[in-house]
Amino acid sequence: MSEPTVRVRGARRTFAAELAPVRALRGVDLDVAAGEFVAVMGPSGCGKSTLLNVIAGLDSVDDGTVEVAGERIDGRDEDWLARFRRHHVGIVFQFFNLLDGVSALDNIVLPGVLGGMRRKQAESRARDLLDLLGLGDRAQQVPAVLSGGQRQRLAIARALVNEPTLLLADEPTGALDSDGGLEVLELFRRLHDDGQTIVMVTHSPDVAAGALRTVRMRDGLVEDDGTGVVALSDSAGGAVAATAG
Repeated sequence: MSEPTVRVRGARRTFAAELAPVRALRGVDLDVAAGEFVAVMGPSGCGKSTLLNVIAGLDSVDDGTVEVAGERIDGRDEDWLARFRRHHVGIVFQFFNLLDGVSALDNIVLPGVLGGMRRKQAESRARDLLDLLGLGDRAQQVPAVLSGGQRQRLAIARALVNEPTLLLADEPTGALDSDGGLEVLELFRRLHDDGQTIVMVTHSPDVAAGALRTVRMRDGLVEDDGTGVVALSDSAGGAVAATAG
């Protein structure tokens, strides 16, 4: 078997808080195979967004290991992580995080250039993505004049410009109406059909149903990884596995 695109082992992350420390991750194990489309679900505060940020290298673990695309990313410095993300990780955020002052085209071209493409190559790739996502006629418009669904499609195009090994999405339909949400989910299905590895955090069962596998989290642990193995909390706050029956 090939190595998984994502391998997390014993991931722990605690945040300081005024009243008491928040144990966001309490010993998470997770594998995501190449080409999988995985949804991560759970109640607010269960650690799902923290897990996504750890996989993206936007946050660090206090303990445990995180491997993405065959590389250990835990313990790396910010410069290394930034370079790694440019080539291996595309991120789609709930509220788009687009550059409002530049065109839709340049929102895609700029990360392509930062990723090492020549400007002409990046523009060609950007136009191909805009056409693919139904935004070819919006290339020179700024994000503010686009609908929510169009802005999220633009954000997805930006995340794909460097042909990432892994696409991460944090509540990608959360800021959209139902039609926009269905539009984005259908796009993720198409990308997955083309072989893209996707990990998506969502609170919506309807959105999660579009994924190949659903991982359920609770209280900083993976409660069910969608493979028939249920993770249970041990007395030390870690996890043990039991076969679901």
